[in-house]
Amino acid sequence: MRRTRPNTVRIIGGLWRSRLIEFPDAADLRPTPDRVRETLFNWLGQDLAGMACLDLFAGSGALGFEALSRGAASVVMVEKHPAALRALRDNAQKLGAANLTVVRGDALEFARGARSRFDVVFVDPPYRLGMRDAALDLLRGLVAQGGRVYLEGDAAFEAPRGWAIFKRARAGNVHFHLLAREADDQGGVSGNV
Repeated sequence: MRRTRPNTVRIIGGLWRSRLIEFPDAADLRPTPDRVRETLFNWLGQDLAGMACLDLFAGSGALGFEALSRGAASVVMVEKHPAALRALRDNAQKLGAANLTVVRGDALEFARGARSRFDVVFVDPPYRLGMRDAALDLLRGLVAQGGRVYLEGDAAFEAPRGWAIFKRARAGNVHFHLLAREADDQGGVSGNV
């Protein structure tokens, strides 16, 4: 991954292309690599205009800021680490991110209590905590008809009952997947999904 300064990540597309966001040194905080983000947004289509997105374990905010840069109507970022939360708010102010809601709290508790529907949900929890399955269980009611879930981890993933994997890839130690609820058709997201 090409970085000009430590603890920064570059937005790779859209309105804020080439802008840097900063993040703190924190255990388990590792931004999604550029190559992975590029592949993900190719899968979703480059333009996310009108879409509501949820960055469930926001961390650096790389996925949520990338979605906003590419025209998402709104993004909700959930983060509980105080320094990461502060960095998300600072980056939002620096970019002028008007359609962003930053929520301080536990990602799973947020998902358990949320009533909104999202077109795209980014799930990139700390690998060592093994939260992917728990998060996916809670998302059934939060993913809009035709919506997609991006799931990242350190091992290949087989979709549990009720979910289908549309795309999967690996970049180094990062395994990433694009899923949808099985009951949904394959439409609903522009691009090559």
